[in-house]
Amino acid sequence: MTLTVLNPFRTPEAAAVQDTDYAGPLAFCLAFGGFLLLAGKVHFSYIYGIGVFGCLSVWALLSLMSTTEVSLGTVVTVLGYCILPMVGLSGINVVLSLQGYIGTALTSLAIMWCSLSASKLFVTALSMDHQQPLVVYPCALLYGVFALITIF
Repeated sequence: MTLTVLNPFRTPEAAAVQDTDYAGPLAFCLAFGGFLLLAGKVHFSYIYGIGVFGCLSVWALLSLMSTTEVSLGTVVTVLGYCILPMVGLSGINVVLSLQGYIGTALTSLAIMWCSLSASKLFVTALSMDHQQPLVVYPCALLYGVFALITIF
């Protein structure tokens, strides 16, 4: 699934999305927290708290929007794997301050990358044809909160 996240313009395979894997999202969240720790920010509790609240919120929203059953494991897996560009942004934050024009551009790119990848995976997994703009917005809000944690 990591390759699907790294190339958001490729159409993901439905079989890859249905596989619930918690090791990858946990590793990415630990890497995200580790990079923030290297930048002098101790935000592990915020990462896990916002992550749990975000997963439950997106799961509830997708359950209301989709005609098929939505598994909480699928939501956790997709949102966890799609945080990978945000992990890269936090790695850049270790050596470069993101509080400027370049940081704003990189942060906007990371939010768009994360939310586009997550929405494509959700649309493919749940057969939600023509509903990607409705799914990309809450994903962008969630990843925007992680970006705010990274910048400040």
